[in-house]
Amino acid sequence: MNNKKIIYRNNIQKKHLDLTLSKRFNKRYPNIIKDIFSNLDTRKDTFHSLSKNFKLNFKIKDLDKFKKFKTIVIIGMGGSVLGSEALYYFLKNKIKKEFFFFNNIDDDKLKRLKSSVNIKKVLFIVVSKSGSTIETLSNFFAFNIIKKKSKNIIIISKKLNNPLYLLSQKMKLHYIEHRNYIGGRFSVLSEVGLVPAYLMGININRLRGNILNHFKTNNKNFLKDSSIKLANLLKGNIIKNVIFCNYAPKLEKFLYWNQQLIAESLGKQGKGFLPIVSTAPKDHHSLVQLYLDGPKDKIFYIFSEKARTDKTIKIKKKISKKINFLSNKNLNQIKDAQKNAFIKALKKNNIPFREFKILDNSEKVLGEFFSYFMLEISIMAKLSNINPFSQPAVEQIKVNTKNLLS
Repeated sequence: MNNKKIIYRNNIQKKHLDLTLSKRFNKRYPNIIKDIFSNLDTRKDTFHSLSKNFKLNFKIKDLDKFKKFKTIVIIGMGGSVLGSEALYYFLKNKIKKEFFFFNNIDDDKLKRLKSSVNIKKVLFIVVSKSGSTIETLSNFFAFNIIKKKSKNIIIISKKLNNPLYLLSQKMKLHYIEHRNYIGGRFSVLSEVGLVPAYLMGININRLRGNILNHFKTNNKNFLKDSSIKLANLLKGNIIKNVIFCNYAPKLEKFLYWNQQLIAESLGKQGKGFLPIVSTAPKDHHSLVQLYLDGPKDKIFYIFSEKARTDKTIKIKKKISKKINFLSNKNLNQIKDAQKNAFIKALKKNNIPFREFKILDNSEKVLGEFFSYFMLEISIMAKLSNINPFSQPAVEQIKVNTKNLLS
C-alpha cells in the first residue's frame, strides 16, 4: 500500500498461516471494524481519540503561559511518556526546546539534570493516568520542586481520589484531566501526547490530520489483510518474536512506544509476541546470524525512510581498487543497499517480514503511524478473543511493590 506519505508492505508466506483460521477471521473482521468505526464519534472509549469530533479537554490559551519555558521535563511511565518521547525525537529538527524524559528510576540522571540547569526555569509535566504510579511519584518528589501555586508544574491524571490529583488541588497546581476511558498506551493522541506536542511547537492539527486514513479504500484493505494474518500467527503460537529492524534512527523512540503497545495488549492467555527493537545496519554484525540461521520463530518489521543527503564518499583510485564500489555513494544509499540485502536474504529463507517506509518526515506521518498500530493491535486482539486494553500482570507488580514499601 502506497499513500504518498508511508509505504506499507507485507510478505507473510501462506505456509505460516492456517487457511481455515483465516476464513473464520475474515467473517468476523467486518463486525469488529464496523463496531470501532461506527462508534468513533459517540462512544467514549479508547478509539474516540481518533474521531474528528474529539475535543481537547484543555484550552490552548491556558497552555500559552508555559510556552516561555525552553527546558521541559516530562515525568511518567510507559504510555504516559513514550508517545511524547517518540514525537520529540522524530521531529527534533523542528523543535527549538530541550526536553528530558524521566521514564525510569535513575538517580544519576536526576542529579545530572539538577546540576546542569536552573530548576526554577524548567517546566515539569507529570503524567500518570492512575495518579499513583510509584516511579512517577518518586521522581516527582525527588526533584523537590513542589510549592503552592507553582508556575512550572502541569499535572495530568484521572480526576479521582488519587495522590496526583489531590496534590494538584491542595497545592493549586495546573491540572489537566486524563480521560478515564483511554488507556495509557493508547493515549498519545489525547491530552497525554497533545499537551507536550503543543509545547514542543508541533502543530497538533497536522499531527491528527491522517489518523483516519486506515478507514479509506486502499488503506482499509491493508489493515484488514494485516490484522487477519497477524492474528493467525498469534493464534498459531509458532511465531513468538517481532523484530523491529530499524534503519531510520528518528523512529527509535516510536518503536519503543510500539513495543509496549504490542507486549501489553497481546501478551495474555499464554499468547503474545516479544517485540524487540533492533538497530540496523549495526545489528547486521551481531544478530543477523541468529535472525537468518537460528529458530524460525520471528517476524521482521523493517522500518526505513526516504532520506536526503548531499554528502558523498570520494575515494581516489590510487588508494584501493577494492573499495571503489563505495565511491560517489552517500551514506543513505549504502544503508538502503544493506536493508535491501537483508530483505533479499529474508525472502530466500522464507522468513516472514513487513516493510514500512516513511517518505515524509512530518507530523502527519507520525500521527498516521500511531493510529495505524493502535488499530491493528486492537483488531488482532479482538480476533483472538483477547482484551487489548487490560494489563492484569502489570497490576500484580504494582501491588507487590507497594506492599514491600509499606
